[in-house]
Amino acid sequence: MSAPRVVVVGDVLLDRDVLGTSDRLCPDAPAPVVDVERTAESPGGAGLAALLCADAGADVRLVAPVADDDAGRRLRAMLEPRLTVVAVGHEGATRSKTRVRAAGTSLVRLDEGGPGEPTDVPLDAVEEALRDADAVLVSDYGGGVTTHPGLRTLLARAAARTPLVWDPHPRGGPPVPRAALVTPNVAEAMRATGSAGGGPDQLAADLCGRWDVDAVVVTAGAQGACLARRDGRAVVVPAGHVEHGDPCGAGDRFAATAALHLATGCTVLDAVVRAVEAATGWVAAGGAAAYRSLPQGSPHTASPERESPAMVRARLGARGPVVATGGCFDLLHAGHVATLDAARRLGGSLVVLLNSDASVRRLKGPTRPLVPAGSRRRVLEALDCVDVVVDLDDDDPVRLLGELRPDVWVKGGDYDLADLPEAQVVQAHGGRVVLVPFVPGWSTTGLVARASAGPLTRPQERA
Repeated sequence: MSAPRVVVVGDVLLDRDVLGTSDRLCPDAPAPVVDVERTAESPGGAGLAALLCADAGADVRLVAPVADDDAGRRLRAMLEPRLTVVAVGHEGATRSKTRVRAAGTSLVRLDEGGPGEPTDVPLDAVEEALRDADAVLVSDYGGGVTTHPGLRTLLARAAARTPLVWDPHPRGGPPVPRAALVTPNVAEAMRATGSAGGGPDQLAADLCGRWDVDAVVVTAGAQGACLARRDGRAVVVPAGHVEHGDPCGAGDRFAATAALHLATGCTVLDAVVRAVEAATGWVAAGGAAAYRSLPQGSPHTASPERESPAMVRARLGARGPVVATGGCFDLLHAGHVATLDAARRLGGSLVVLLNSDASVRRLKGPTRPLVPAGSRRRVLEALDCVDVVVDLDDDDPVRLLGELRPDVWVKGGDYDLADLPEAQVVQAHGGRVVLVPFVPGWSTTGLVARASAGPLTRPQERA
């Protein structure tokens, strides 16, 4: 299957993080002194959205104004190895946002450049880029792309034949009619409706009719999102709990994920569910600052919706010993829950390595798994004792454990350490292997066999 073709249209920014430490105030003003350690920069705005689509394997074309200055040339140099840039003229200097950060917190943001309005727009080249797109993402950062008459005409034509996701901005133009999905946050939705109240469901329904689009999803951070459709149906999609995190860039992660899934034929509801999951994971992983700090080609950039094992370790290590366990968890039952609960009590957090569908088939046979990986993951993530689920495509966990470096690796059942190939890699970095008892009578294989034989009988449970 060929890679989905995604066209991103919007305003590109240069995002810059000045990173350092701060442990004193200026002698002449109540302002923190930051000892700079390094500076990280990357494309922001539509540039970030386009990179996230490219990271997921899409064939991406980015239509955006790019200034002919040093910062604009640096932007193109960061973008062009990974996607195709259809450059539009840019009024003024490159727009940039510089955040001065210490201890993971932004102290101040400096905005420069602009206004960034499009000039000398090559409409024929833009029309050609849009013609064979599987999805279009409009990433509006208020620079003028979405108010340009020629670009709006082309986007309206594209929306009539191609799933188009519109990520709006208060200073931008309204979405074109028949857009498949518009993704304002609560503040943007309230400003667009002129409302000082009303829940996300009311805002989404109001905007769906006001804008004449197929669907509107109002994102509400930790409260998840509310999706309203043209036919009047509405649904709330809750977000997973994030104890600490950075929401910067979460809107781009959300919109990019929705566009990617619509490009592959998913329904709008499924695309929104996936987008909420991806945005939650993005916030938990440290947001745009964490993304900028990683080298290109790292495990995180290859699959931006999920943290790499090393990032999981870095995030959870402050809570105490990191405990890990793994398995197929096909038809989650009492035996699984007992093992997971016992594992969680051994440290400050629990990471579950979940076998992929292909891995389960190799281990258990062609009729397994009974439940696909996405559903198995969602059930595990709903358990209070599970902090993170990491995908395991290999037949054994050795490689991932080498990256995760857990303090404790837990196995349930009658194992001998000599039978566990992963024991050596866990112990090599100072971890220990713990065996916990299993609950007699509970196994997925046994459940399947009893269900096939007739009425399901309960296994004997210990008093």
